Amino acid sequence: MSIYTRPVLLLLSGLLLLTLAIAVLNTLVPLWLAHENLATWQVGMVSSSYFAGNLLGTVLAGHFISRFGFNRSYYIATVLFALGCVGLGLMVGFYSWFIWRFIAGIGCAMIWVVVESALMCSGTSSNRGRLLAAYMMVYYFGTVAGQLLLTKLPTALMSVLPWALVLVLCSVLPLLFTRIVNTQEQPQQSPQVLPMLKLRQARLGVHGCLISGVVLGSLYGLMPLYLNHLGMTDASVGFWMALLVSAGIVGQWPVGRLADRYGRLMVLRVQVFVVILGSLAMLVHAALTPALFILGAAGFTLYPVAMAWACEKVPHQQLVSMNQALLLSYTVGSLIGPSMIALLMQQYSDSLLFLTMASVSFIYLLMLLRKPGQHPNPVAHA
Repeated sequence: MSIYTRPVLLLLSGLLLLTLAIAVLNTLVPLWLAHENLATWQVGMVSSSYFAGNLLGTVLAGHFISRFGFNRSYYIATVLFALGCVGLGLMVGFYSWFIWRFIAGIGCAMIWVVVESALMCSGTSSNRGRLLAAYMMVYYFGTVAGQLLLTKLPTALMSVLPWALVLVLCSVLPLLFTRIVNTQEQPQQSPQVLPMLKLRQARLGVHGCLISGVVLGSLYGLMPLYLNHLGMTDASVGFWMALLVSAGIVGQWPVGRLADRYGRLMVLRVQVFVVILGSLAMLVHAALTPALFILGAAGFTLYPVAMAWACEKVPHQQLVSMNQALLLSYTVGSLIGPSMIALLMQQYSDSLLFLTMASVSFIYLLMLLRKPGQHPNPVAHA
């Protein structure tokens, strides 16, 4: 029996449509604000407000899932994100967009927790890796497609918002034709996120998601601004962002296979080392294509490997809580990264974007190089 059941395929179809809109807005919001001559720190704060919304949405998602189930939680989250999109068209400004991006962030995080938890709960310990790989590939494919749209379509605010909103609303349609149920035999426990963060055996996974949040949050929120400061057009920025995320798609499947074959610890060490190399290559202004490619291939594959590390340490009925904890860790990194790095870029130089990413990655590499002891067998069960 195929692991890609009808509910899984429809869930991923809805995610693909939603991701197209998310990718377009994540790239264009910093550019729209830059065109309005907002300071770099203000652009960074708006990006951080989105991730602050992610933080709140991550905390709320488990309670919504427990009370309303996967389908209704997905609908509620999509409506919240749609409201955040509509608000951008009401008035362009730092304070208003800070609020609307915060609301959009809440909706996005809830959607991610719903999708990840639904996939994990519908699978078993033997196929969750493939389900997660499919999820990440769909997400990154939608991100790349969204970036490529920017090279072909007008990028003015009121030219983009209508069709982006249509995509968000259409992402609900696939789930109207199926009901996502939790296949586990035991009832889902009430979400307990804090104990998941304290699990010693899952600590490297939690820290990996935190570092991934710093890296990806900075790439999503500040890389467009960095490229804009180099004098690139919006279309060119979209192209280079598409290349960055495409590298993540290319690396997703082989990295997953290598992690299964050689162990996640070894793969995490290599990934983080390559992130450092890519950041240093950008810092010294090496050729843009290979530098962005290796940075994207390592940076965008870090989260699923770290997530898989942690998820196999808990029983099935705690998967939603663990997913919340990991996304919470990722979101904290995404919140801290853009805000702090934007201030450094404003005060000193745009090069601080890559220097900071290399520094935090080096700290995580030191953690990974410590002798971890015997890797425990997975306890997640069907």
